[in-house]
Amino acid sequence: MACRSLLLKLEKRGYISLPAKKRPSGGNSSRKKSFPYVPHSTSLVTGKLKSIAPVNIELVKDKEHLRLFKCLLSRYHYLGFGGIVGENLKYLVFDREGRPLALLLFGSAAWKIAPRDNFIGWDEPTRKANLHLLTNNRRFLILPWVKVPHLASHILGKVARCISSDWAKRYSHPIFLLESFVDKERFRGTCYQASNWIYVGQSKGRGRNDRHGSLKVPIKDIYLLPLVKRFREILTCNSHNL
Repeated sequence: MACRSLLLKLEKRGYISLPAKKRPSGGNSSRKKSFPYVPHSTSLVTGKLKSIAPVNIELVKDKEHLRLFKCLLSRYHYLGFGGIVGENLKYLVFDREGRPLALLLFGSAAWKIAPRDNFIGWDEPTRKANLHLLTNNRRFLILPWVKVPHLASHILGKVARCISSDWAKRYSHPIFLLESFVDKERFRGTCYQASNWIYVGQSKGRGRNDRHGSLKVPIKDIYLLPLVKRFREILTCNSHNL
């Protein structure tokens, strides 16, 4: 993805000329092929938010939902889905008729990112001790046939109210801060802004787990959402009795 992004930037600025595309853009096709198709409704969903309410946020727990999650993410998200390791939670979102609307994936927070660490007030030892108390919104996908105003911010709000307790049930510790990295060349981050996430700066074009400055990726806007008022006090403490 980093190489592809660089080539597209060079072409846009007139430095190179790329050959014609062999397939439409929209993600890693080889990655998508690795997940079996799961039947799902693709009928157009429109109207006001109240017309599809209640919006149900369901934590992925069973194999059936996991297969659907992988199918949808690999087919419809531009980054696809290549699996995830470490602590993580997956959510599927349905309308009142059981039609899929969206999905979210949360995983390990970025190892080191200056705007976030400065916002919290972290030094290196404290960051290392407390990084597991954050989670990164690695994927957020509103399915392409869903055209409902304010749905994205509504979903983010509902997830923010349940994710810490869901995390504690699965991993025996809560979450106190959410982070997300928004590709500024593709998105404006409007739904995060509408959900009271805080813009704290931009990345330096390094991978989220890049500890050695060798992974180059597009520059992204950084958004954070504290889940409790005392988040700084908690996250800058070197020991926790949670």
